[in-house]
Amino acid sequence: MKIKALKWLTTVPVAVALAASLAACGGGAAQPTASPSDALAGSDKTSLDKYTTAEVTPLDKIDKSKLGLTTDGTLRVGTLSDAPPNIFIDPSGKFTGYDNELLRAIGAKLGLKVEFASTDFSALLSQVKNKQFDVGSSSISTTDKRRETVGFTNGYDFGYMAVVTKNDAKVKGFADLKAGVRMGVVQGTVQDDYVTNTLKLEPVRFPDYNTVYANVKNGQVDAWVAPSQQATGQVKEGDNTKIAEKVVNTQNFTAYAVNKDNQALIDALNSGLDAVIADGTWTKLTAEWYTDRPTAAEQTPQGWKPGSKAIQIPAK
Repeated sequence: MKIKALKWLTTVPVAVALAASLAACGGGAAQPTASPSDALAGSDKTSLDKYTTAEVTPLDKIDKSKLGLTTDGTLRVGTLSDAPPNIFIDPSGKFTGYDNELLRAIGAKLGLKVEFASTDFSALLSQVKNKQFDVGSSSISTTDKRRETVGFTNGYDFGYMAVVTKNDAKVKGFADLKAGVRMGVVQGTVQDDYVTNTLKLEPVRFPDYNTVYANVKNGQVDAWVAPSQQATGQVKEGDNTKIAEKVVNTQNFTAYAVNKDNQALIDALNSGLDAVIADGTWTKLTAEWYTDRPTAAEQTPQGWKPGSKAIQIPAK
């Protein structure tokens, strides 16, 4: 399936990209997971339901003094600066994107200020675990392996995986990802796990989305195995690149990461998420940031829905 590219931010210069790619390769192979999951296997509703709360605490019952925040009244959030349309810095210097604007809306429901700081995805979950950040906001797929490190809120999004190539590439999609193909991934992502542990191949690992995309453009890698939202944000007219294929992935929903011992904060964020679903904010932001998901069916594929089991998405 091909999708239309959106115009976002430019990538880093090629010289910087090449240096960064060599540094990224030095980390060696990702450690195989105990039981790697095929991110493209399709959704398992039973598996998803076991992590989704039946209901949430009413907003007026939340004690903000017990949320374990680094600074009272403020959510300190670790995020990325280069992954539109989800998480990026706009030309004015503001942290924005779908995930971050949704978190701002959740924070407003809780009466909390939201403060963002940029980090690398490969470090983010450890930083949340170590309480450097109260929350991680980065389109994080909630794999069982990651749940060993951090806790997660209820889901607010699902994802697609994509293959990004040059226009004239021999790689046409996932079926062509085989030995001998130079595949780029961002280190520590679900796509890294997919190539390493499901396909049993060795990818070229990069520290961020700008760098891996720059290396597709300059031909250092044959394909980028990407979250399709970030692929859409990077691919632009005139780049001689395309999204060759994308496949829906609701195997693990997308959620905000929190220190797993801080159940009070997880509960509060779940309450705020249900509140922004109930008042239509989630639907509005989803349509605004994902222009390829204009309808309710496209926003909730394969029976997936955001928030707790109790909340209902309001009809338009």
